Amino acid sequence: MIRIEKSTIENFNLGFYGFIMEEPKTIYLKDYKPAEFIVDRVDLTFNIKDNQTKVTSILNIHKNFDIADKNTSLVFDKGDFEISSVIANGMLLLPEEYESGDGYFKLARTPDIFDLEIISILKPEENTSLEGLYKSGDIFCTQCEAQGFRKITPFPDRPDIMAVYSCTIIADKTKYPVLLSNGNLVDSGDLDNNRHFVRWEDPFKKPSYLFALVAGDLEHIHDQFTTKSGRNVDLKIYSERENIDKCYHAMKSLKQAMEWDEKRFGLEYDLDLYQIVAINDFNAGAMENKGLNIFNSKYVLANPETATDEDFLNIQGVIGHEYFHNWTGNRVTLKNWFQLSLKEGLTVFRDQEFSSDLNSRGVKRISCVRNLRGSQFPEDAGPMTHPVRPESYIKMDNFYTMTVYEKGSELIRMIHQLLGEKKFRKAIDLYFEKFDGMAVTIEDFIGVMEEAGGLDLNQFKLWYFQSGTPTVNVERSYNPDLKQLAITFEQHIAPDRNQSKKKPLHIPVKFAIIDNKGNDITPESKSLLELTSGRQTFVFDNIPENSLPSLFRQFSAPVKIKTDFTNEELAFLMANDPDEFNRWDAAQTLFVNELKRIITAIQADKELSVSPNLIQAFKKALLNQHTDHAFLAKELSLPMETEIKNHFDPVDVHAIHKGRLFLKQQIAKQLKQHFIDVIDCCTKSDPLSLSHGAMADRSLKNLSLSYLGCLKETDTTQLVLRHYETAKNMTDEIAAFKILSEIHPDIKQIAVKNFYSKWQHNKLVLDKWFAVQAGSSLPNTLNIVKSLIKHPDFSIKNPNKVRSLIYMFAMQNHINFHQKNGDGYRFIADQIIALDKINHQIAARLSSCFNQMKKYDNARKIIIKKELERILCVPTLSKNVYEIVSRALE
Repeated sequence: MIRIEKSTIENFNLGFYGFIMEEPKTIYLKDYKPAEFIVDRVDLTFNIKDNQTKVTSILNIHKNFDIADKNTSLVFDKGDFEISSVIANGMLLLPEEYESGDGYFKLARTPDIFDLEIISILKPEENTSLEGLYKSGDIFCTQCEAQGFRKITPFPDRPDIMAVYSCTIIADKTKYPVLLSNGNLVDSGDLDNNRHFVRWEDPFKKPSYLFALVAGDLEHIHDQFTTKSGRNVDLKIYSERENIDKCYHAMKSLKQAMEWDEKRFGLEYDLDLYQIVAINDFNAGAMENKGLNIFNSKYVLANPETATDEDFLNIQGVIGHEYFHNWTGNRVTLKNWFQLSLKEGLTVFRDQEFSSDLNSRGVKRISCVRNLRGSQFPEDAGPMTHPVRPESYIKMDNFYTMTVYEKGSELIRMIHQLLGEKKFRKAIDLYFEKFDGMAVTIEDFIGVMEEAGGLDLNQFKLWYFQSGTPTVNVERSYNPDLKQLAITFEQHIAPDRNQSKKKPLHIPVKFAIIDNKGNDITPESKSLLELTSGRQTFVFDNIPENSLPSLFRQFSAPVKIKTDFTNEELAFLMANDPDEFNRWDAAQTLFVNELKRIITAIQADKELSVSPNLIQAFKKALLNQHTDHAFLAKELSLPMETEIKNHFDPVDVHAIHKGRLFLKQQIAKQLKQHFIDVIDCCTKSDPLSLSHGAMADRSLKNLSLSYLGCLKETDTTQLVLRHYETAKNMTDEIAAFKILSEIHPDIKQIAVKNFYSKWQHNKLVLDKWFAVQAGSSLPNTLNIVKSLIKHPDFSIKNPNKVRSLIYMFAMQNHINFHQKNGDGYRFIADQIIALDKINHQIAARLSSCFNQMKKYDNARKIIIKKELERILCVPTLSKNVYEIVSRALE
C-alpha cells in the first residue's frame, strides 16, 4: 500500500518558500447547527461597468434566539473582494467597526432585528473560477451552487437560509440589452448615459445558491405552455445570435418535461415565466436557478448537422433534470450540503424516468447502469469513497459525485420498487405537502416514504449512510425429484476508510424464472425478493428442470452480481430473457468472460482464439430482425478498456488493449458480410429524422461500421471513408471520424484536417474534434494532445475544451494515458497544476484520474505517487485539489 510520506506533508505545510500554510479544515455533519442569524429578505443591485461591478446588498436580518443571545457576533461568508461601505440600521460603520478577512465578514455586536447594507466591488472579468459573478465572452452570468454566492456579497451562504430576493441590474443598454434574474420582471427603464435598468422579484423563498443573473447581447426564442390549471407560462430560451436557430429542440424538450411532470407527479410550474440561457463557459452541465436556468451551451444548442443523436437525448434529459428541480430542490431544499443527494438523487431518478417514458426504457436503463458500473463502482472502491450522504468534506464541490447523483438515484429507484408506483406517488405528494418551502434532511424524506408506504425502512437507510458497493453471490441447487429450485443469496461489502465493518443492507431483487423455452414461469408474488440478512435462501416449488433464474431484473439494486451461470446458460439468457437489461447483461458477462480468457492467454504468451459459442451467440443476436436496433447496438458493443480494467487487479494495460482489439477483430472477420448487410439495411433510414427508429438504425449501423473498421483492411477502410464523406448528419460523421482515427496515423490526419476545415467556426463541434484526437489509441497521441493545447481554438479557461481534450485523454484513453514510461502521468500532473491556478473545480475533477492508481503495477504506482506528491507540494494548491490528491496518496 502506498502511503503519504511525512516529508510530503511537511512540504505541503511549509511550501517551497518556507512559509506556514494553513491546513485545510474538514467540515463534519456532526458539527451542523442552525444559523445564528436569519436573513428574511435580500435586495440586490448590480451596477455593471467596464472592469468592475458594484454590488449593493440590503439584508433584513434577525437573530435566531434558539441558539444566539445578545452577545452573539454576526459572521458571514465572504469571497476575495473589496468592501466599499457597510451601513447597519441606517448608520455608516467605520472600517474598525467591522472585520473583513480571508473568507469572512464580522460584526461584533448587532441589534436583534436590523437591516444591513453592504457595497462590494467585484471584478467579474478576472474571475476564471466561474463561480459567483463572472464573464463568459461578452456575457455576465452567475453560478452560485454550492458556495458561489459568497463571492458576490457577504452572506450566510448555506442552503437552510431561505429568503425572498429582489434584483436590480443596471448596465449599458447597447452592450447589455438583456438583463435577467430570478422570478418576475416588475420594473424597467432607461437611465442617463445610454444605461438602463431592470428589477426582478422572486415571490418564493430560496437559498442563496439558487440566485442567478445574466446580462448580455442575446437573442431568444419564445413559446408558451398552458398548465393543467389553465395558467399560461411564457417560455424563453436565450443564446448568442448566431446560435438561436439551434434552440428549438431544447424548447420542445422543456414543454415535454412540463407536461410529463404534471402527468406523472402532478407537479405544476409555479411562476408565469421560465427562462433558459445558454453559456459557453460553465463548470457543469446546467443550473436550476429558480425561473432562470443557466446552461452549458452543450446542453441547449442542437440541430442534426452539428449535434449527434446522443447530444439530442442528453439535451432532453438535462433540460428535464433542471426543470424537475423546481420542486425537488427548489421548493423543497436541503438543510445542509451533506443532504445533497436528497435533491440530486431524487431529480436524477425523475429525469431517468422522463427519458425512459419518452424513448426506450430498456436502452435508457442500460446506459444508466453502464455509467454506474463504469464510474460509480470504481468511485466506491477508490480513495474518495463516501456514503450517499457524506459525513465530512473539505470542499463541497468535490462531492458532486457519481455516488451522490447516480447511486443516489438508484436508492430512490429501490424505494420506488419496494413501495410500488401508487404508494410512491402518494409518498411524493405527502413530501411536498409536509415540506414545501422548507430545508429538510434525508431522514425527513425516508420518514415520509415509510408513512405513505406503510413500510419499515430503518435498515434501508443504511444505503445512505454506509459506503461501498455490495457484492451479491448467487448459488443454485435443484432437486429433480421434488422439482424444487433453491437460490441462495449472500451479500458482502468490503471495509473501507469510512466503516471497518459493514452491516447487511435491505436489497430488493426483481426476479423471474425462465423455462428452457424462454417462458416466464415465476410463481405468483415472487417477482420481488427482499434480502435483509447476510445470507438468505429462497425455495421455489414445481419448477421444471433446466429453468434459469433472471436476477436483479432492470438492475433492481446497485450491486455487483456474481452467479454460477455457465457460458451456455448466459448465451441462452442473452437470447431469451424477456427482460432487456438482463439480455444485455448476459451478453456483457459473456464478453468479459471471453476477454478474461484471451487476456490470460496473452499474459502466458499462448495462442489466441475466440470461442465459437460466443461468435454464434453474437451472430444470432445480430440477425434477429425482431430486436430493437437501439437495444441491439447496446447488446453487441464490447466493454470499453476503462470498463474491462475493473475486472482485473492488478490491471495489465497492454494485455487489455491487445485482448479487446483481438476479440473485436475476430468477430468482425467471421461476421464481415453480415455487418455489411446490416449497414446496407440501416442506411435506408431518413438521416435527418430524430424518431426512435431512425436513431436506432444509425446506432446499429455505426456499431457495425466500427467492427469492420477495426480490421484495417483496404476494402473496410474505404467503406468507412465513404460513410464519412457522405454523412448527412453529425451522428454518422463523428462515428466515421472516430473509426478513421483508430486505423492509421496518415488516414487519421486526413480526416482531422478535413473535419477542422469544415467545422472550424463552430465551438461545440470543435469540442468533438479535440475529443476524437485525444481519445485515439494510436501511438503518438500524447504528443498530438500536447500540440493541441497550443491550438488557437483551445482555451484552458474553457471547461468544455478542457473536458474534450485533457479529460478525454486522462479518463478515456487507457492505453496512452497509462504509458509505462509515465509521460502521460507527468503531462496530466502539469495540467492539474496549471488548471488549479485558473479553476479549482475543473482541476480537482481532473485529479480524480489518479484515484485508481493502486490497481496498477508497481512501476506505474511509483510514477503516479511521485506526480501526486509533486502536485501536493505546490504552495498555492487549492483545497479542492488537496482533498482529492491527499486521499489518493493515503
